[in-house]
Amino acid sequence: MYKNWYAVQVRTGKEDKFVEWCEKKIDHQAYKDIFIPKVMMAKKYQGKWHDEKRVLFPGYVFVISDTPEKLFQELKKIPDLTKMLGEYKGEIFPIYSKEVQYLLKYDQQGHVVKMSTGYIEGDHIIITDGPLKGYEALIKKIDRHKRLAFIEINLLNQPNIIKVGLEIISKQ
Repeated sequence: MYKNWYAVQVRTGKEDKFVEWCEKKIDHQAYKDIFIPKVMMAKKYQGKWHDEKRVLFPGYVFVISDTPEKLFQELKKIPDLTKMLGEYKGEIFPIYSKEVQYLLKYDQQGHVVKMSTGYIEGDHIIITDGPLKGYEALIKKIDRHKRLAFIEINLLNQPNIIKVGLEIISKQ
């Protein structure tokens, strides 16, 4: 049973290439899964809205493994590795279970977070559908014109503001 998740810092923009290299060059017994969480966002160009996938945590790749030492040795073979997060005095610590549960909630099919929909009533945001439903308190800011919500989550005890897709249907 693989239960430990690790975050690997890589060069921003090289996440897909890093995963591709890992799948080709490292021992697959060192990990169960290696992936880049992505997010669906709406972007307007040529006068129309288009769905677009973007990296949820630019510069990070996530790995599920029960053999962190072996994993770290294997990852050293790959260019663009910056460091494994949670490394302290030669030991590697997994992402906290609370953070894993949070990431799993947002991890939809294929490691892609789908867009949420909702409406504004007075000063309150009410999410009617999508992964933000029930987590309205995490929303720090919205950009209705770009269809984005800025949410704050903790990853390895550090607050991170991430952008996720949010379409506001109406404002009352």
